[in-house]
Amino acid sequence: MAPISATREEFDEIPTVVGIFSAFGLVFTVSLFAWICCQRKSSKSNKTPPYKFVHVLKGVDIYPENLNSKKKFGADDKTEAKSKSVMPKNSLHLDLEKRDLNGNFPKTIPKIQSSPDLENLTPKHFAEREKDSISLESLKSNTSLSSEEKQDKLGTLFFSLEYNFEKKAFVVNIKEARGLPAMDEQSMTSDPYIKMTILPEKKHKVKTRVLRKTLDPAFDETFTFYGIPYSQVQDLILHFMILSFDRFSRDDIIGEVLFPLSGIELSEGRMLMNREIIKRNIRKSSGRGELLISLCYQSTTNTLTVVVLKARHLPKADISGLSDPYVKVNLYHAKKRISKKKTHVKKCTPNAVFNELFVFDIPCEGLEDISIEFLVLDSDRGSRNEIIGRLTLGASAEGTSGEHWKEICEYPRRQIAKWHMLCDG
Repeated sequence: MAPISATREEFDEIPTVVGIFSAFGLVFTVSLFAWICCQRKSSKSNKTPPYKFVHVLKGVDIYPENLNSKKKFGADDKTEAKSKSVMPKNSLHLDLEKRDLNGNFPKTIPKIQSSPDLENLTPKHFAEREKDSISLESLKSNTSLSSEEKQDKLGTLFFSLEYNFEKKAFVVNIKEARGLPAMDEQSMTSDPYIKMTILPEKKHKVKTRVLRKTLDPAFDETFTFYGIPYSQVQDLILHFMILSFDRFSRDDIIGEVLFPLSGIELSEGRMLMNREIIKRNIRKSSGRGELLISLCYQSTTNTLTVVVLKARHLPKADISGLSDPYVKVNLYHAKKRISKKKTHVKKCTPNAVFNELFVFDIPCEGLEDISIEFLVLDSDRGSRNEIIGRLTLGASAEGTSGEHWKEICEYPRRQIAKWHMLCDG
């Protein structure tokens, strides 16, 4: 029985020994951890924090908000004073603390010179300073002049001319136009294209493609005209008409360029040209022909009867020398088109007889805000119909057109017919 009691006492002593050893181990680890933390704090206190970085390319601190106070860098004023005293005067020293948030150094204001320095300044120095200072009045005058010049300018046309002696052909290359005005008020752009006609015979008519939404169109289109002898080139005149395409109404005319070829020598090769675009000069010409119109105003029914009777002496619009004319009649109220009619096409004749009657309803009492436009056009299946001549009747019309309009207003219910000269389209 004695050995069994001894083994029980040994088993009771084992937990006490394990508890003692674990307590000593815990104390040792805690003291070791405390010692390591103290060592790290002491090492950090001696070193500057690593958050001051300078961007080499732009000179901008990565953390500019940390550069407001000098205390964050752990440097004392004494050490800074010592470092400043050690730096030589001639060496380049950039104080990063004086920079702004963008990394730029503030501009230093020069000190006011003393009286002997001011005496040494010559009048030339003061003249140079006066040149540098610009008054506000001069700036305003320059801006007003530039705005007026921009309104008058319609752009510049660039083109080249060449004559091919082997093929006996005259070659025109329409390169580009720059600085065109905006004809569309909503998008502030234009859809430009160019029509070119060789005067005076007008046998050769070409046009470029339409370029959408641009004020500096680059066409770069070449047109070759065969059958023109070199001896006749100097008698020709190139007429460029710059237009802006409008899908819903008549195309807007931007301007024109008239370029006489007299004195131009094309024997040496291609010649580059540029000309300013000018406003189109709408001038009356006997070469456009005449139109016989009869008008009658019915005050009781408030209608206007228009009869297109005849046209005579119409110019040659086709290569064959004959045109296929017809008349388009547009009724305007307060400069807005409210109705339109057109006659039948008369084939191959410069003296057309139409005898067609149209009745227009007038939306207001009287003819003060009413005007009628007659467009004589040449029908062409292959391309867009060309305008031969134009005639406008209304209260603001001059010459025979104004007299005709006054007569129908003074004598209602009377049919009055008159010949009128056509203007350029």
